Amino acid sequence: MPSLLPTRRPFRGMGRALPFFLLFLLALSARAQTLALRGVVLDSASHRPLPGVTVRLDGRPNDGATTDALGRFRLGGLPAGAYQLRISALGYRSQTTALSVAATPEPLTVALVPTALQLAEVTVAQPRDLNQSVAAITSVDQQLRPVNSAQDLLRLVPGLFIAQHAGGGKAEQIFLRGFDVDHGTDFAVSIDGMPVNMVSHAHGQGYADFHFVIPETVEQLRVYKGPYSARFGDFATAGAGEFTTKTSLEQSQVKLEVGRYGTKRGLLMLDLLGQRGHLFSKKGQESAYLATEYYFTNAYFEQKQHLNRFNGLLKYTGQLSERATLAVSGWHFNSRWDASGQIPERAIQEGLITRFGAIDPTEGGNTARSNANLQLTVDLPHDAVLTQQLYYSRYDFNLYSNFTFFLQNPTDGDQIRQNEARHLAGYRGTYERGFAVGGRTLRTTLGLGTRLDDVALALRRAVRRRVTDTLVSGRVREQSYFSWLDATLPLSDRLTLNAAARLDYFRFRFREDRFDSLSGRAAKARVSPKLNLYYQLSPAVQLFARSGLGFHSNDARSVAVGAAGTLPRAIGYEIGSNFKPLPELVINAAVWALHLQDELVYVGDEAVVESAGPTRRLGVDVALRYQLSPSLFADVDLNYNRGRAVGAPKGENYIPLAPSFTSIGGLTLKRPNGLSASLRYRHIDSRPANEDNSVRARGYFLLDAVASYTHRRYQLGLTVENLLDVDWNEAQFDTESRLPNEAEPVSELHFTPGTPFFAKLNASLFF
Repeated sequence: MPSLLPTRRPFRGMGRALPFFLLFLLALSARAQTLALRGVVLDSASHRPLPGVTVRLDGRPNDGATTDALGRFRLGGLPAGAYQLRISALGYRSQTTALSVAATPEPLTVALVPTALQLAEVTVAQPRDLNQSVAAITSVDQQLRPVNSAQDLLRLVPGLFIAQHAGGGKAEQIFLRGFDVDHGTDFAVSIDGMPVNMVSHAHGQGYADFHFVIPETVEQLRVYKGPYSARFGDFATAGAGEFTTKTSLEQSQVKLEVGRYGTKRGLLMLDLLGQRGHLFSKKGQESAYLATEYYFTNAYFEQKQHLNRFNGLLKYTGQLSERATLAVSGWHFNSRWDASGQIPERAIQEGLITRFGAIDPTEGGNTARSNANLQLTVDLPHDAVLTQQLYYSRYDFNLYSNFTFFLQNPTDGDQIRQNEARHLAGYRGTYERGFAVGGRTLRTTLGLGTRLDDVALALRRAVRRRVTDTLVSGRVREQSYFSWLDATLPLSDRLTLNAAARLDYFRFRFREDRFDSLSGRAAKARVSPKLNLYYQLSPAVQLFARSGLGFHSNDARSVAVGAAGTLPRAIGYEIGSNFKPLPELVINAAVWALHLQDELVYVGDEAVVESAGPTRRLGVDVALRYQLSPSLFADVDLNYNRGRAVGAPKGENYIPLAPSFTSIGGLTLKRPNGLSASLRYRHIDSRPANEDNSVRARGYFLLDAVASYTHRRYQLGLTVENLLDVDWNEAQFDTESRLPNEAEPVSELHFTPGTPFFAKLNASLFF
């Protein structure tokens, strides 16, 4: 296969030279003496620690910090002297404090006063982690955008679209930066450092079922677009989203929701320790809470969905000593549902079914996941921080689907069953340290870890959920080892360099229960260098240029038998800016490109990976956040891309289902008296559903609305989806199928109908 990367030699050279460059910088600064300023930031009203607060020093624009889960911050590499400390967070009044840093600085305690959100206070300077793509934008969105479900959490990623196509208990299909990501093949998702994506999944590579997360427990989101951060390897071709749950609750809560189609939801969030409670430490800060959720709906299909879902989270976070913090959490999730699946357009046109009918009404499934997560963070001498994490997941999945109806079996139909039982365990450790280099601070992070997936999985034929034959059955054992070194150095007061290199090593093994010819093992390593530049043109304008190598994920069953390239190379680069042309207007804009050496597509009903060949995507992302008045905010995301297969004839080189234009936006009212409301739109264009554009997936434009009133003791709310009650197609595919009355198969658009007008009421009590 011809290479699509004509620039591989320069990047290969960069990959070889980069580790030596980083080691040189470390050696240069090894003897430097540094001082560190530490402190904690609290909410003045509740005394709750505030994570994600920005801490900076006047006169040192490149030195900043963000508070951790316990509201703590650390500024290292400081010479003794007098400073002005600036502390700011959205929704709080900024503070400036004069202080003196001596040989042994005393820890600080700062209390921020809550206030109305003001975009004029938003800074376009990047946070300590420079490679967050839209840090300022994401912070604003979390304050303003209504979140009602785990699906809404994923939509917080600017430019990300999702689609459901096999019942509400199944992971959504994801679209981002011109990718049909399927269920997560090219977008890495994590929660509290635990990976959500599943390798070599029975239904699809990278399967990211986020439904086990309770929306009200999420505190922060960090977004990374493109393969520019060394923190991520597998699945992060188009980007990554890191979600973090709350460390503590401001108050306990009971919430009830009711809506159309028999929809019901109950939520309990219970603070277990209170402000002064202690469990393991008598002096340090501690918190613990329990969150549980139950959800039921029949949905809008003629075949009732009977979706039942239960979630539970128990989390403890404590400061065991002045230098050690422990976070422990346990999760449990289970769900079961019936589904109507995708339907062909001709079945509706011929009057066989309605838009909300089903060809095979026996689709559906069940799934469950239990997690244990432990993270220990220790402040070490020499301004260093060591973070270690262990996690374990037990996961079960069982899905009945029918994509082709009676194509293979004209009598009983083509239903399949995909199921698996998985044990997932992993470790990740990071060592962060700052060094003084010529009066500036070199920040370095060394990371390493491993992940092991042990999976028993199968693909079988079924008739009305009764298994009749086995197509593939076996055991996957896939282990990855990874390490990275990341260094950030301010070259001047305005220019900052970030350079990094990541090593990923995979061991794949698949043992088929019946056929040795389908069994095998393989190993593969990838080195992925990154190089990023940031230039602070003015306090209101930051420019950036990012570049990096990565790789496209692959399924162990395919790798073991050599059916497709093991880990095809990816290369991405972009230039852009974060800027504020007006004090109340924040804009992020980026022009980007992404090349894949081979775009691999997992075919679930055959359990094989197909090669689509090399691809190239070019695009533009624009995100705007504007404060029209003290209470009214507007936001718009515009995302355009042009993706094509490389080497294919013109007119036959389209990438199926890759969106070329998407837009999300709305108006949000947020009043000081507790009243808030939001009117939001979603638009995705019509796009090719196959390589020659002869079948097109239909675009749509939807309006949603949310309103709520929040009092100190209670909250009342209303959510409306598809306000105009338009007919729209959610998930769409070009599929060859045969109906019971047909002699020959037909290839055409198959789709899952989107939600019609849907209203839901909610009420909460705080205590």
